[in-house]
Order: sequence, then C-alpha cells, then structure tokens
Amino acid sequence: MMDYLQTLNEPQLEAVLNTEGPCMIIAGAGSGKTRVLTYRIAHLIQDKNVDPFNIMALTFTNKAAKEMRDRIEKVVGSDARNLWMGTFHSVFARILRAEAHHIGYPNNFTIYDTDDSKSLIKSVVKEMGLDETQYKANMVYNRISGAKNKLISWQDYLTNPMLMGDDASNMRPEIGNIYRKYAERCFKSGAMDFDDLLFNTDKLFKEHLEVLNKYQHRINYVLVDEFQDTNLCQYFIIRKLAAVGQNVCVVGDDAQSIYGFRGADISNILNFEKDYPELRIIKLEQNYRSTKTIVDAANSVIAKNKAQLPKNVWTANEEGTLIELIKAVSDNEEGRLVASSIFEEKMQHQYSFSDFVVLYRTNSQSRSIEEALRRMNIKYKVVGGLSFYQRKEIKDLLAYLRFSLNQQDEASFRRIINLPKRGIGDSTIDKVVVAANDHAISIWEVLENAPSFLGGRASGPIEDFVTKIKRFGVEIQNKDAYEAAAEIAKSSGLLKELYEDKTAEGLSRFENVQELLNAIKEYVDDPEKEDKGLGAFLQEVSLVTGQDENKDNDPDKVTLMTIHMAKGLEFKNVYIVGLEEDLFPSQMMLSSRAELEEERRLFYVAITRAQKKLFLSFATSRYRFGRLKSCEPSRFLDDVDQRYVKVSSKFSNNESLSPNPNYTKSFVSGMKRTISSQPVVKPPNAYKPAADFAPSDTRALKEGMKVEHPKFGFGVVVKMEELGRERKAKINFSDFGEKTLLLSFAKLKIHDN
Repeated sequence: MMDYLQTLNEPQLEAVLNTEGPCMIIAGAGSGKTRVLTYRIAHLIQDKNVDPFNIMALTFTNKAAKEMRDRIEKVVGSDARNLWMGTFHSVFARILRAEAHHIGYPNNFTIYDTDDSKSLIKSVVKEMGLDETQYKANMVYNRISGAKNKLISWQDYLTNPMLMGDDASNMRPEIGNIYRKYAERCFKSGAMDFDDLLFNTDKLFKEHLEVLNKYQHRINYVLVDEFQDTNLCQYFIIRKLAAVGQNVCVVGDDAQSIYGFRGADISNILNFEKDYPELRIIKLEQNYRSTKTIVDAANSVIAKNKAQLPKNVWTANEEGTLIELIKAVSDNEEGRLVASSIFEEKMQHQYSFSDFVVLYRTNSQSRSIEEALRRMNIKYKVVGGLSFYQRKEIKDLLAYLRFSLNQQDEASFRRIINLPKRGIGDSTIDKVVVAANDHAISIWEVLENAPSFLGGRASGPIEDFVTKIKRFGVEIQNKDAYEAAAEIAKSSGLLKELYEDKTAEGLSRFENVQELLNAIKEYVDDPEKEDKGLGAFLQEVSLVTGQDENKDNDPDKVTLMTIHMAKGLEFKNVYIVGLEEDLFPSQMMLSSRAELEEERRLFYVAITRAQKKLFLSFATSRYRFGRLKSCEPSRFLDDVDQRYVKVSSKFSNNESLSPNPNYTKSFVSGMKRTISSQPVVKPPNAYKPAADFAPSDTRALKEGMKVEHPKFGFGVVVKMEELGRERKAKINFSDFGEKTLLLSFAKLKIHDN
C-alpha cells in the first residue's frame, strides 16, 4: 500500500479505494474532504491505471482546482495535468469550444463577463424604450441568471404564467421580453455569458445525443466537490455524463449548504440516493479541526434541522474551553467589547492578530467592528469586500454631504454631479472645470452662473443641481447632522435608487447607507458630543478613516468577513457577532422552514470555522433606520447546548448577567422577557397581488381609506403625516401589522371602502 494511503483513517480509506459505481461521500466539517478527493483521483491514476484523460473532477473555485491538481501531481507526477479538472464553467467551456457548432455557435465564441452582460442588458432596455430605473441591469441580469440555472429558456419563461405573474406584480412585466432580446443578441454576436456555459452544455447534450454519447464514453469517472452547492443545471449535466458508466462520486456536506440565494439546491444532495439506488454512502465524521466543545456545540445546533442527512461528527482533539457569550448594550459597544477581547486573548496566549476572525451576517455590520479596532490600533483586513467607508455607496453619500457643506470641494463635485444620473455628461463637467480655470473662479461660481458659461441646453440640469445643493446647505445650518444627512440621502435620490434595486447586492448597498445614517444618529445622540452638526461628524469620520490610506503588506491582521465568505476557511479564534432576531437569522429568511434551516446551517458553518476558541455576541439595542431599537437575542443561541457555553466576564460596567458562570436556557429566556415583553411574531408568507395590480395616485390618500400593497396585502390608513415635502402613511395591514410608508416610495392601490 502506498504511503499516501497510510495517512488515511478507515472511512477515508474506504472512500479512496471504492472507486466503482455511484458513491456519495458525506464529509463533515474539518473531516479531510479535500485530501480524500485528491487521493481518490491519485488512486485511480496510479493504482488502477485509469488514463487521466478519462477522469473529470469539478470544483467551484479555481483555487480549489489548483490545490487539488498540485496535490495529485505530488503523488502521480505530471500525468495530473491531463485531468479534466477545473470549475464547472471552465470544464464545460472546454467542451463547448469543441462542440458549439452543433447548437449554432462558432467554436471561437466570446465569453461575456458579468459587466459585459449587464452592459448589453442596459442597451436592450434602452432600445425597448423602457424605464432604466425600473429595469435596472443588475436586477434583470439576476432574474435571467436564476432562470438559466433552473434550465428555463426565454421561450419557457414567456409561457410560464407564474414567472410572468411575478414580474407583473413587481411592476416589471417586460423582463421576459428583455430575456428574449438579450438571448437573441448574444446568439447573433456569437457570445455566451457565464450561465450559458452551463445552460448550453445541457442543451448540447439534450439535443445532440451523439455528442453526449461521445463524452459519456470518454469520461469514465466523474467527481464533484462541494456537491451541496450545485444547482439544477449542474446536476442534470453531471447525471447525463455519468449515465453510462455510473462512476459518479459526489463529495459534500448538506449541513454546509448555504448558497440557496445563488440557486444552489440542497435537494440535489438530500435526494441523490433516489436517483442512484445502488449508491454507496461513506461518512467522514471525524473532525480534525476543532476542540470537542466546539464540535459538540455545532452538533447541538444542526440537530434542530429536519431536512438533513444523519451523521455524527466527532473529534479526538482536546476538550477545549467553553464558548463565551458576550452581551453588549449597543452595536458600538459590541464592537468595543470584541476589539478588547481580541487584544486580551492575543496578549494572554501569544497569538498573532491573523489568528482571529470576526464573522457577521451582513456587510453593514462591519462598521462598528472596524471603528473599534481602529481606536485600539489593531490592524485588520476586510475579506471579500471593501472597508465600510471605502464602499461606493458610502463614498457617494459622504461626497453629497461634503459638497453640501463645502461647495469648493472639486473631488466631491465630480463624484456627485451626475449621481443619480441627471443628464450631465463628462463633456459638460470638463467645460465647468475649464471655465473655472479660465476665469480664475471656483467651480461653484460657474455652476451658479451656468447659462452664461455653458449655454441654455446644458445649464438646465446644472441649475436644478445648484438649487438642490443650496437647499441642502440650509438643512445643514438648521438641523443636526442626522436630520440633515437623512434629508440629503432622500432628496438626492441616492436612497431611492438603492431601495429600488431588489437584488442581493442592491439590498446590501441599501443596508450600508442605512448603517451610515445609523452611525450619524448615534453620533448625534452621544451626550459627550458637544457639536451635533454635520461638519463635526464629517471631521471625525475623516480622522478615523485616514488610516485607510496607509496601505501596508503586513499579514498580521484581524480578518473581517461575512459568514458566506468564510466557508472552507478556519481560524484559531472566531467571533460571531450580531446574534439577534431579524439580523441573524435574517428577517428576509423567515417566511418558510427551508429558509430558516438555511440560516441555521449558516450559523453551523460559522461555528465550525473555529479551531480553539469561539465567541458569540449580541447587542440588546441597535440603531435601525435612525432609531435606537431593542433587540432580542437570536433563537440560535437557544439551539446551542447549555453545557458548552459560559457568560463572558467582558461586559460594560462589569455588570453580572448570571450568578452561574455557565450559560443556561433560563438565562437566555429571561433576557428575552426583559428585553421585549412582546412575543416574537413570525412573518406570514409574502402576499401575492393580482396580475393586474397597478398603484394609484396617492395624493388624495386619507385616513380610513382601504389600500393594497404588493408585499403587505390589504390594510387601512390609520394616520397621515407630513415630513417637509414628504408624506407618510401609517397603515394597519391585516397580516403584517402596522407599517409606516413613505408615499413617494410605496406602491399603494386605493380600494373603495
């Protein structure tokens, strides 16, 4: 037996040696999944003399594919380079390069990246004469991508009443036609987008059986990594390729299926045995990563899910310390307590900062953590995203605030002059700058006298912009920082533009802007801040964010990332922050058991990133939409077995939360009762309006009127309010309770009483 096989435990060895027939390897967290998959391939080549050209190994990232290939090459040599190994997209692009002519594409077809695709969608929307703010490229792209991942062609889309009905209820009835024109333009241009690489591979195999037959006999072994993350299209292709030899091996962990929002279908792994009755199931249950405490705590959490494959993850590692539960009175204090804890742990145990990670559910949560780390001069890096104050939407709003305060700020002027788009092009901006230089005056003076410098046609949008900035200046003089910033965010159109983008990215950007407003509100409410004005806040932000400019290559930094980004990684010390209801689990993921169970799997993934020590934290209050609101501890805290958790001593004012250092169920239940006397109400299923739903003119809306909302259903207007030029309506919805809606944003249909 080769040396590399002697490093495996018994289940791992079974998974490597049993290469014939369908096999599913259920790999628990930290169980050596990558090692098993690579050694299985090495065993096929070296010990079973299988030609590498006859083996296909599919991964989800280029990094994973490279790591596997390098490991295999160390065992079998350069033959590893002949494997069909890579991401789904790269491997199937290779097949399409040879076979695309069968479905009408040139073999040298172009591959459009995401930006190319969105640019083409913008062109299609413009050519169709549609409202570009209603049919945003990002939203349309995601809708089309989701359809392709479910093998829905544009022809199927246009004849699907459910899809068309959803679009109509969302006031976007033309998405199906945009999909058609977009697909036709791609085909005419001899181009495929990323989703087409999968969609067209399935189409090729389905419509040209001779091609499918060729690859079925060429590829004798199919191996799939992270199988729980596959979508319907990927699974159908795998099943077709392996239909002859049945030598298909999938490796994954249903407990780590967390990408449903990207189209991943957990039923692929849960129901795999139904498609392959002769399936051999091998379970890798020994965890080599974490302490017994962390492994057992993670098991106690995932056991609450009903939809799962049974397994018993265990470890022979040390017992380890108890999980620490940190309670803070606010999100800012949570950041301070976490930063202090990191510093103390580093000093006490001689860790490096790179041994620490802070995980959060949404990107917007990074702000309070970042600011706390900066104040303690602890270096950090944000993985998978920009530092909070470096994000585009944050810089956009800050530029508006700065220019409204100081009209001599050219950098801010250039950033916001055509944001949101108001028909002011680069040539007009250049004319403004040239005029200012030629006449030795400021840019603002040129803007104020636009007709004289720019002519009538270009001056119209400029004059509107000047009027708006002057009004913002009055707001800044007469209101505190939060009131002024909130008005500028709304009246500038930035908030509206982000609010209308319902994609995951759009929602994240909207949350980030709201978090900036929350930070301003917290600044205003701080009794130690004497100057509550916007200028004072912007000065403080500039001083805090100045560190962002000092780039360095020091690898010793605390890592900050969302839990989704952390999958596949491990750290000695893990902090999971923001464990509050409606934050984690997310309020957006509570309409069905399947969504809640995916959130619980996400929590499980976060826990299992920890090797040595785990910290869980929550805040009893958090600023949301400019208001300080009470928060309820996450239901997931109840899922963790009490034996594995203790209450941390790291609390503000040294308050003692429990006479017993061990965490107890009664403790969490007691906190929930004291934090909120109201029971948790799970949101009902989303309301589905009729296909002909159309919003009414709400200028005549009055108290007592019956209205219909496309998401909240039917309700009665309880109260009308005026907020400057804005009107708000407090509406009591029969299924969703009271909601206060801005009438300029809300889509309400008025019904006769």
